[in-house]
Amino acid sequence: MNRRLLIVAAVIGLHIAGLWALQSGLLRRAVEMVVPVQVIADLIELPQPKVEPTPPPPAPQPTPKPQPVVRQTPRPQPTPLPVAVADPAPSEHAPIVPAPVPPAPAEPSPAPARPAEPAVPAVQLPSSTADYLNNPAPAYPPLSRRLGEQGRVVVRVLIGTDGTASQAEIRSSSGFERLDQAALQTVLKWRYVPGKRAGVPEAMWFNVPINFVLE
Repeated sequence: MNRRLLIVAAVIGLHIAGLWALQSGLLRRAVEMVVPVQVIADLIELPQPKVEPTPPPPAPQPTPKPQPVVRQTPRPQPTPLPVAVADPAPSEHAPIVPAPVPPAPAEPSPAPARPAEPAVPAVQLPSSTADYLNNPAPAYPPLSRRLGEQGRVVVRVLIGTDGTASQAEIRSSSGFERLDQAALQTVLKWRYVPGKRAGVPEAMWFNVPINFVLE
């Protein structure tokens, strides 16, 4: 109990001594002597360099994939429609200009008349079938009949203006000499109607067919 009283008394005495020292200026001098020394020491101390932490290496960025290039097809531009411009209405006071009259087309000159072509004179071929001629049928060679020879012979005959045969030749053979000669001798003996040109008798070549047929 006495100890506690002594401690309390000591504390109170220290407080009283502190208050007296403040009033008397002793404590202020002690503070003035101590504080400059500390401030000077703080000023003399070199500032320590700040060590900044090493930043972590940047994370690898993913390589972007190339985007496919989409080509846009140009759209066809619409063709502007022609705008019809209305003709201005004629003014009542505007002078009326007559339309130019086109010149009359020149009449084509008449083509020169072609000279008239001479008329081709009508030709009448000879004939051997007139009834009044009484030409006999060709004789069939007996040997050709026994051998069975037959055929068609065409004889080319020159008929004179008098209706007689002046020349004769084989134009197409029957294939048998006896038949050809029989036809040739027959036409040389016949009478003919002479050929005519523009109504005038004229000597002409004429083809005469002869048929040899076994019955």
